[in-house]
Amino acid sequence: MSPGDGHDRKRTEGISRRNVFRAGAGTGAVLAMGGLTAAPAGASPGHGGHDRHGGPGERLRLVNGKIHTMDRGDRVVSSVVIEDGRFTAVGRGGDHGDGVTRTIDLRGRTVIPGIIESHIHSVSLANRPGFHVAAVERAESIADVQEALAARRPGVPSGQWITALGGWHPNQWAERRLPTLAELDDAVPDRPVLLYQNFTGPAVTNSAGKRFFDKVDDGPLPHPDAVKVNVAENGLIATGGFGVPTPATTALYLLRRQQTFDDRLRSSRDMMAYSASMGLTAHSDKVLFPTPGPLHPRQVLSNLDHYRMYDPLLHLHAKGETTIRMEFNFLHNQSDPQLPELRERLRNQFTFFGDDVQWTGGIGEWAAPLSPRDVWFQAQRLVAEAGWRNENAVADLAELTQVVEGWEAVDREFGITGDRYIVHHVPVVTEDLLDRLHALGAGVVMRAFTWITGTPGSGGAPFRTILDHGIKAGIEGDGVHISTLTPWPHLQYAVTGVNALGQLVNDGQQITRREALRAFTRENAWFLRADDRLGSIEKGKPADLVVLDRDYFSVPENEIKRISAVLTIVGGRIVHNTGALKIR
Repeated sequence: MSPGDGHDRKRTEGISRRNVFRAGAGTGAVLAMGGLTAAPAGASPGHGGHDRHGGPGERLRLVNGKIHTMDRGDRVVSSVVIEDGRFTAVGRGGDHGDGVTRTIDLRGRTVIPGIIESHIHSVSLANRPGFHVAAVERAESIADVQEALAARRPGVPSGQWITALGGWHPNQWAERRLPTLAELDDAVPDRPVLLYQNFTGPAVTNSAGKRFFDKVDDGPLPHPDAVKVNVAENGLIATGGFGVPTPATTALYLLRRQQTFDDRLRSSRDMMAYSASMGLTAHSDKVLFPTPGPLHPRQVLSNLDHYRMYDPLLHLHAKGETTIRMEFNFLHNQSDPQLPELRERLRNQFTFFGDDVQWTGGIGEWAAPLSPRDVWFQAQRLVAEAGWRNENAVADLAELTQVVEGWEAVDREFGITGDRYIVHHVPVVTEDLLDRLHALGAGVVMRAFTWITGTPGSGGAPFRTILDHGIKAGIEGDGVHISTLTPWPHLQYAVTGVNALGQLVNDGQQITRREALRAFTRENAWFLRADDRLGSIEKGKPADLVVLDRDYFSVPENEIKRISAVLTIVGGRIVHNTGALKIR
């Protein structure tokens, strides 16, 4: 069934931590968007060198586990059977082995449905320059950072960069600071290294990287708008604000300028492999800050060419190498009253087009900036008239009120209640606004990313208030720019209300472990328009599941963030396997 099936078409005309770091650091395991053609509908992920047990025509049985189905009954069963990429037996009836070609003894391990991210920026991660080390986001000390970087070094050609760009914050590390040049040298003495924080930096490099930047600064600058990188003796590269060239953004520009399409393919494979290792099997990508022009030193980490940024992922999917599911959404950031790019997108793009592995979504995380308000409202009208799903991220109660009032107005004109509009982040809310969103058929994606930088009194996330209301609600991590791709710290924060510094910042809004996991699986599926296919372990659904390295429901609360997968299955194919379980 394609992602568009069932859509209201009324307007269609218009283990040890050391091993976790090593596995994460070394992984490498046409939609009408970029000039490529779609892969055949129903194409299965996992071809191209991944473990192919459980593929089409084979049967796979998992037994002796604690399998949390996350279905309407929230059952826990001991076994499932997978055939032709789908669950054919769940619990009772699943223990009959006649004709089953492979069996995995789970040995009591916890199994959950594949985790779904309803707001992430993984296309950006797929376009990261250098040999990227996503596992730095799981570090808890600078020693862990060094270990992750060192684990990436084997196989990196001489002169090539090892990078860790965005998605982490020094608040996560015991030292509460960036590594120094000397500490990066200790980890990787013979390859250039760049760690780059958040959108604009700061960044830090090692001696090999400093020699590169010093050499660039000694000659003509590589771009008329570039500034000198000026690496300090401790390796720090200073930063500034958005929209102007800074030493950090110039450093990023220099690495991006060297990037080839093969490099982008490697980064895409790494992104998918790392995602699977964390149990994250489906992404709703929201892009950020589209940049249709050429590379420029003022562009921050999230700037990408929004016509070509999908190319490596589409290319891998056409070759059968896709290992996770991805919904591609389209962000538009123009304040031009004519909204030319948004108009062309709606005229020439198909919404919810593709197959069960890659498909287009809606307009989001916004169609135009919330200010100026008249331009923003015109963008809402254009999206509603075209019958697309619309999304908006809000930062405060005034913005949320603006969104609700604007959507009520376009609903009166066009009727949007069947289009599943989405509001993201929502740091504060009222019962009245929730009632009005619910009447519009809209859903709320609750922010969990503030665990990484949030402080007492800065506004957490009203998880408890929103869930108790009964509106359709999921959880987001907003990963790879300002927070982690791995969902486990987000789950820990939702349960505890405690930030990366160990401070209780969201007291009174905590939710239970089961509520948090349900929001990241069954409930998040709704936001991808995939609730009929994904989010739970049920007979007939595509077989996406994760075998965890520890029991999410019983580990101490402060260990939830350390959870990872020992085995991940997407569409019946094993796409991540640490070897901890025997397959016979």
